[in-house]
Order: sequence, then structure tokens, then C-alpha cells
Amino acid sequence: METGDAFASVALIPLPAGSRVLRSSWCPDKDLLVVIHRAGGKDKMSLWKMQGAKKWEIELDPDVSGKEEIVDIAWSPDGQRIAVAMNPPRVCLLSIQDGHQDRSFPIPHSTGRSVRLRGIWWFKEEREEDKHRVPEIFKRCGNITGSAHSILKGQPLLDPLQDDSQRLTTADLFAFRGAQARTAAEPSLPAVISSWPSLPADLLSASIKPTTVDGNDQDETLDQDDNLNLNTVLAVSIDSGHLHCFLDGSYPLGAISLPNHQSITSLVKTQDLLCAHLGPSDVQDPRLATIHPCIIQIPQLTQRMLRDVARVSSSARELTWYAMRVVKEMRATWFGSDTQGGARELGPKWMRALEKRQHEDFGVNDPNAILDLTSLLTTGRASESLSDFLGSGEQMSERGLQKWESTVVDALIKLRNYAEKRVAPACQRLHLLLGEVQGWSQLPQYATCEFRIADIDECLQLASRAIVIANWLAAATRREMMRFKEFMAWLRYETSRLNTDPHNPPPLRHDILEVNDYMMSGLVASPIDKWFMGPVPQLLPKDLGVPTEPLDLSTMIRKARLALKDPGQLSFQSPAKQKDLSHLDRNLDSLIQDFATRCQRIFAEASHATARSAIMMPRSMSACIGGSAARDIAAGPEPLVRERTTVERELDSLVQFLVMKLNSSGKDFLCVVRLQHSLQAIPSAVQVSVAAMKCCVSRGSEDGDEQSIHILDVDFFDESTLIIVYQLEDRKGPAFLATVGYSELNFKMIESHDYVSDLAREDLMLDLLEHLGNGQIGPVAMPIIQSRKLKGCTEGKITLTVNGRIGRRVACVLDNARVTLEVVDIEGEEDDEEEMSAIEP
Repeated sequence: METGDAFASVALIPLPAGSRVLRSSWCPDKDLLVVIHRAGGKDKMSLWKMQGAKKWEIELDPDVSGKEEIVDIAWSPDGQRIAVAMNPPRVCLLSIQDGHQDRSFPIPHSTGRSVRLRGIWWFKEEREEDKHRVPEIFKRCGNITGSAHSILKGQPLLDPLQDDSQRLTTADLFAFRGAQARTAAEPSLPAVISSWPSLPADLLSASIKPTTVDGNDQDETLDQDDNLNLNTVLAVSIDSGHLHCFLDGSYPLGAISLPNHQSITSLVKTQDLLCAHLGPSDVQDPRLATIHPCIIQIPQLTQRMLRDVARVSSSARELTWYAMRVVKEMRATWFGSDTQGGARELGPKWMRALEKRQHEDFGVNDPNAILDLTSLLTTGRASESLSDFLGSGEQMSERGLQKWESTVVDALIKLRNYAEKRVAPACQRLHLLLGEVQGWSQLPQYATCEFRIADIDECLQLASRAIVIANWLAAATRREMMRFKEFMAWLRYETSRLNTDPHNPPPLRHDILEVNDYMMSGLVASPIDKWFMGPVPQLLPKDLGVPTEPLDLSTMIRKARLALKDPGQLSFQSPAKQKDLSHLDRNLDSLIQDFATRCQRIFAEASHATARSAIMMPRSMSACIGGSAARDIAAGPEPLVRERTTVERELDSLVQFLVMKLNSSGKDFLCVVRLQHSLQAIPSAVQVSVAAMKCCVSRGSEDGDEQSIHILDVDFFDESTLIIVYQLEDRKGPAFLATVGYSELNFKMIESHDYVSDLAREDLMLDLLEHLGNGQIGPVAMPIIQSRKLKGCTEGKITLTVNGRIGRRVACVLDNARVTLEVVDIEGEEDDEEEMSAIEP
């Protein structure tokens, strides 16, 4: 054994009071560490570099109660995001760059009582490279030729919308970087959009142009995603006995019910199998942690159908949210909002100013501006009050008229362009996606998605209706713009006529009928209002004059030939009477909202198909009953137990290592248990082998004198090494961090009938104590490889977290006071270490 300062102490970091680290705090592939501290009744989260520099600190957006608590975290396979599990049940996805919140979603539950999250895991896809596979010449990005996404890929991209997700405040602009704790809040989304199941945002797949960055368009060929998060599974366990899974970290796959409503203590994944070790669901529940794994098979995890449905749902969400924002912006342009005025209000405002002049300055008791304007238009004679207003009113200056005209014309142009170039194309793309879903509903392999044909048909009708109404709006704005320009030309004509010689009036440049039409139906109450007011439109093609009977090509050709044979049918015909459409509802805003609600229900139901297809394997054990002694252990103080579970694909077995601290006859022992389960057969037993180590270290004398130690914490470092933190027997003085080899220990197989039936971890602990007491297990001296005296930990309970990944090999220890964090490089030597950094808080 090498003693002394064998490792390099990298940093001694002072932390705020009440700080804590988690077992998963270390980033697997980067020298980054997550620290959590509670201040003011709220959890704050900070990211630190291994050398002791704080990268950022954020305060997660609290819920209404303000009592959210961080339970656990998981790192994305690409190392760019952190999934934070919180109570009340919610998951937040944070970027490691600056801590901003990419997405947040609650964990649904159907129980009447309050539930809590227990753990979170993020599994990457197991990819097998086929060296003999012919490379794909045409990059289809997973699209099947002829599918909706392959068609969308050939369509022009929709214009991007302004990105308001990152609004800078004064504190963000003038504070030092990282000096203040920011709130990691995402932009507020409507409930129908936030609850819509979707993969991470991919605007290009939805045929939407991404938002520009720093004024430049994002180059589609640069910084391509390396797809490390593709087909990954984020799993969340709650104490109500359910496991929630999410594809790519965001697309919900539904809730899987666990046996006897237990929660999960450890979880591993291989292909389409989830292997879970269950534990108590509540601290007041006497049920015990199981030894036998609960194996869940999810066939859809390896099927293409899952990603196809998820991609269509994601693209439908992006297009629907795009259409909702466009319509909202159109409404704000016309009617105004809290921050801007609307073009619609300028006409009534001008009329009110005229009537106010008539009443206050000329004593008209019942002013009627429309009557005076109509009289002026038809006779050319203005009343005294109207003449005064046209000649001296502030609104009648050339600057005022120009502002009025430019505001209304710009608004109408915006409505026209948005309706025909954004809303209608977005609804056309939605109609295309829903058409593919309609085809899926007829296929038996999509039966688990529970697509209802009637609901899909209703959404298709709403999408078609939105396309018609959007184009109708574009035509109405063109008509409104023409009438408005004629009205403004008339106003300029009348104001100039007042200032010129009556015998030489200016030339007419307006159409009297158009001006009169605008005064009666556009100046005070515009027909454009109907596109943003009223109930959900229920119009049918026949309401617009479209023939209801189907007309095929042969019938149309026959009618054309008959018309050619009869010259009378080619003569001039009087124009047909225009159909009155004023009674039809055309509220585009409410139509898009209704479509979003109905479409979200379809995809929300389909997203739970994966959980509905989950199969609980027969070898999965039920909850353990355990003996009374085992129940006493479960009800007492939490024992020091750490676990490490792996899948050996060569042997097709699940291997779990447990390290337990036991006390037998007043002496402490550290036992390492190896449990092996087959993933093929249906055995009722588990292979259990154990090795025991005495909690003592050599004094360094030649006679082999040993000194007992007290284990403060322990964790698995890699497949062959443990990391322990210990103090000497008197528990005075500094603590030590040491590496202990366990792979070379002599494991002894335990034969017992108890392992044939249900087995709890506490039962195993009792059995090991009995074997130690009877001498059936011979403990050996603890094979400490190296050790180091810690500077920040001197007494009490500590928290240890490690990262044994190749190239990282670090550990950190948080002292009992939870104010000092010491980072140790396990592979670094003290002699080669530079001066240890001590960062002030």
C-alpha cells in the first residue's frame, strides 16, 4: 500500500452554506461538476470547472408554490445538456454553455396524492457499425421516398419568425458574466404547445427556415449535429410506481407501471430491455429493495415506427406553433397590443376627432360625421364644421395623412403577405402531415397508436378550412387596400380644393363609389375584423359557391365540346350575381386554436403507444416481503450501500456489484457482492458471490500491525477500483481518500435456498452477517492501492462523488458542513502538481 499524498489535489473550493453534490454531479466526458445549494427556500444550481472556477449559476424557474427541490441530474450522451429532475415532479433540460433552459415539462401522474421523483437516467443508443454496409449516396436524413417529410424537404422554407426566447434585461447587459444567478426560464408557451409531444426542435424538417443568428442566416452545412442524442432514452422514476421514458430526452413515451407500485433504485438499458432494481416507494413504506431485477421489454424502441410518429408529431407542433404566432402577430398589427397601436384604430380615431370638433366648437348636439362626409362626397359642399376640420385639423396635415396612410397600407400588406405566404403554406404542410397519419391509421402495425379516423378527418377539415380562410383574407386585404387608397386620395383632393381657386379645382383622382363604399363599411367597422373575431368557422365548400357534386375530367370535357358546338353559349353573358358571404364566420385565430387542441390530442394519445406495448418479462420478481429483521434494517437508518450495474452482452447477462458496510461482532467489514442474472432463460435464482474486507489499514510496521478505520463514504470508481473516504478508529484528525481494488478479490459463491424465491437486499445483508459470524466468509485485509490525506474534511458525514471514465479519473469530497469541496485528480501525482487553487466564493 502506498500512503501519503499519492493523488494531486486540484482545487479546494469554498461553497455557500447548504451546498450539496450528487452521485451524478460529474460530467462523464468533461471536467465539469454540478453543485446545488439552497438559499431563500429555493434550489440554485451552479456549474464548476474542475480547477475551481465557476462557469455559471442559475435559479430554476420556480413553480407557483416556490418549493421546488432538485432531486437528481443526468447528462445527455453528447455532454451538452443536463436533465434536472425536480419535485414537484418536473424535468428541465439545461444547456451546459450558459445554463439557459432549453425545455421544461412536468411529469404527469394520475394518483390523487402528491408524488415525488426518485431518479433520472439518460441512455445512449447502442450502435453497431457495419463495416460491410454500402454507404448511402443520396442523403435522405432518414426520410422514406414519398413520405410527408420527403415532400416537405423539397418545398421552399417558410420565412422565420422573430426569436423572442432570449430577451436581455438590464442586469444581463451590464452585470459581469456569471456574477449573478440568472433564472433559467424558457419562453412562455401556450398549454397546448407545451404539452405537445415532440422531439428537440428541428425547424428544417418542418420546412421552416431557422431564425437568423447575429443577422446572418444559419448555414445548414456547418456545425451539423453529430447525432449522439439520436434515439437516446431519458428515464424518470416516481414513487407512485411508474417509469416515464422520453425519446431523445423530450418526446414522451408514456408511463410504465412497475410491480407493486415500487420505485427504481438502479436502471440499465440494453437494446429494447430495461433492467430495473426496485426499491421502496416511500420512506414510510416498509417494503424492501429487491435483489432480482425487474426486466421490461419495450419492442418499439428498436422499431422505425416510433421515430416516424415522433417526427411527424414534432413537425406538426412546429408548424402549428408557427401558424399560431403568425396569426397572433397579424392580430396585433391590426388591432394593436399592449406595446403597439393597431392600424384598425386610426379610422375611428379620426371620426371621433371630427365629431368632437362638431360638438364642442360648433354646438352640434347630435354630430353625425358620416352624414357630413357623404354630403361632401356627393354634392361637393361641406358643412361649416367639416370645412374647418379639413382645413385646420391636426389630423388633416400632410404629415398626418401620410402617417395614417402608411400605417394602414403597411398593416394591410403585412396581413396579405402573412396570410398567403405564411399561414396558408403552414396549413398546407400540416394537411400533408395529417394525410400521412390518416394512412397510418389504416395499417395494423400502428394499432397501438390508437389513431381515431374521425379525429384525423376533423383536423384535415380544419386545416383545409384554414387554407381557404387565409387566402380569402389575402383577397379581402387587397380589396380593402384599394378602397382605402381611394378614400385617402379623396381626402387630399378635398383639402387641396379648400386652398385653391374655386374656379380652378384640382383634377379628380378618386372613384366616388369606392370612397363611399369605404366610408360605409371600412372607416368605422372594417370587414377585416371578422378574421379575428367570432366563433370557430364552420363553413363548407358549398357555402362559398363550390359545387357539391363531384365533377370528373370527362364531364368537364363533354360540357366544353357542347359549348363549342353551340355558338350561342359563346356570346357575351351578363356577370353572375355575387354570392353574399357576409354571414359566414371566418375567425382565423379561433380556427387555428381549435385545430391545435384537436391535433395535440391525436399525437398525445399516439405518444403513449410505446408504454402500452411494454412487456413485463416473466422472470421479473414481485416485491419482496422479507423477514422482520430485514424490515428492521429497512426501517432504521439508511445503510451504506453502493451499486454498479452493467450488461455483459457476450454472456447475455446482467451483472450487479454491491458494496455494503456491515458490522459483525463489533467490527466493521466492507463486503462486495457480485450478482449475475441471465437475460435469456427464465431462472428463479440468481448467482451470488461475495468477498469481505476488514475495515483496517496497515500501520506500516514489519509485524503487520493493523489499525481499524471508520468508513465515511464509498463508491465504485470503475470496473476494478473502489474509492473510499475514511478516518482512523478514534475519528479524530483528518480524513483520507483511498483507492481499493476489488476485481482481484476472491469471491465466494453463496448457496442458499433463500435465493430461489424472492429476495430483498436487506435479507442479503442479514445473510452476509450470519456468514461472517459463522466464519463461512473469511475477510481479508483491505487492498488499499493509494491514499491521500484530505485538507477540507476533518470530521462528520461527508459526500463523495467520482468519475472513473478513462481520461477523466477525478473525485471530489464535500465536508460535513457542506461549505468546502475538495477536488482530487486520481491519476495525478502530488510531486507534479502545481500550486493548488483556492477559489473565493
